[in-house]
Amino acid sequence: MPRAKYILLDCDNTLCLSERLAFEACTDLTNEVLEKWGRPERYTVEQLLEDFVGHNFRGMLNGLQKKHDFTMTPEEVDAYVDRELGAVTAKLSEKCQPCPGVPEQLEALKQAGYPMSVVSTSAKPRVVASIKKVGIDHYFPDEHVYSAATSLSPPSSKPDPAIYNYACKQLGVKNEECITVEDSKSGATAAMRAGIPLIGYVGVYGIEDGKEKMEEMAKLLTEQCNAKAIMYDWKEFPELLKKVEEGL
Repeated sequence: MPRAKYILLDCDNTLCLSERLAFEACTDLTNEVLEKWGRPERYTVEQLLEDFVGHNFRGMLNGLQKKHDFTMTPEEVDAYVDRELGAVTAKLSEKCQPCPGVPEQLEALKQAGYPMSVVSTSAKPRVVASIKKVGIDHYFPDEHVYSAATSLSPPSSKPDPAIYNYACKQLGVKNEECITVEDSKSGATAAMRAGIPLIGYVGVYGIEDGKEKMEEMAKLLTEQCNAKAIMYDWKEFPELLKKVEEGL
């Protein structure tokens, strides 16, 4: 049977329960930007998650400018990105937890001889803070942690597939020889555009938002992002990996 040459893994809300913590840290900065640029709108954490889950803060600022019709200079964006990174990294270093079942499945993958890499849209210091706090950093050598915000020049953000293309090139594998796991529409779209077979993880929506949202995302990732399988619990991963490998 065909075997994936690399398992590529998103970080936020796929490996680590980090997305809500990160959005808590950046909501105040988002509202500060809107106030400073004279916009009346303000966001709650939930509203920001709804509009921008899966985007890094640079991508979020670009989206806010388009949505609310204002313009920041590149230098102003850089300054806010730096401030957000410090706030988010501090919070994740203190409070981040693994998605249920992740440490056990990563150990099983290691024992089975699968090489693994993190491919995230988030800034690398934030990703490293998350995986260190939850105790899974030893599975991912520093050079195998890829970030659309940090590894690329110029920086990017999923759904742009650039970070997946870059990671596969650096790892010396073809995109279609890998399998990835993503939870968000933006991440799954990046994987689809990169031609990487996708397992969509929706269990985190059941934890944070309820069954209805979980099923909505399962449908979306399947129909809009071409997910080859949907994972509700990380315990299902070995079986789903085999299923997707059969199609490689």
